[in-house]
Amino acid sequence: MATAIFVDAGFFLKRCHTVYPGLGHGDPAAVARTLHKMCLDHLMQRGEPDRRDLYRIFVYDCPPLTKKAHTPLTKTAVDFSKTDAAKFRTAFHNELKCLRKVALRLGRLQDNDGWRLKPAILAVLLKRERLFAELTDDDFEYDVRQKGTDMRIGVDIASVAYKKQVDQVVLVAGDADFVPAAKLARREGIDFILDPMWSKIAGDLFEHIDGLRSTSPEPKRAKVQIKEQA
Repeated sequence: MATAIFVDAGFFLKRCHTVYPGLGHGDPAAVARTLHKMCLDHLMQRGEPDRRDLYRIFVYDCPPLTKKAHTPLTKTAVDFSKTDAAKFRTAFHNELKCLRKVALRLGRLQDNDGWRLKPAILAVLLKRERLFAELTDDDFEYDVRQKGTDMRIGVDIASVAYKKQVDQVVLVAGDADFVPAAKLARREGIDFILDPMWSKIAGDLFEHIDGLRSTSPEPKRAKVQIKEQA
């Protein structure tokens, strides 16, 4: 039997800056190879002399925003398809498609057709450290939400569990949305490992997993709950 690895790419990209500070984060190929190696490192586990077989690495993300809009204050035209973020995401997805045993699953973006204040800027306004009249276009971000990625992760975990294609699942994610899928997999006899990339998880989530293990480098100043339980 083999191990199937499921990666929330949005979560990975956010944590990547913390656990891989020396990586060229603007290089899509380097970031994709780093994700691949981090996953492959899960195949060597404590107490097991041999490398486990890999069934597949499933990576979940959404395509980048490519629409045109106008900034909220100065009304300057913006083509999101030409932004560095969109170019990176597209190239990152293309690099993942070329890697061995990697399957890319794309959801969709829900366009709320407007701008919103960045959370950090809103906090500053509430503290009255800045005035609304002092805001600039850079204080806003376009309001989009990822849709379909969590559902696809759950469906694919259920599929490999019911079909008995693997005996172990590794999930790289950082929130509680995985709990129903984890419960189902464990009921089917699957060993369920969570890799939160050294981020903290809620205490009550430990009951829904069989092990906690991060194969990325531990941040030097991070306060980690449990270093390894896998």
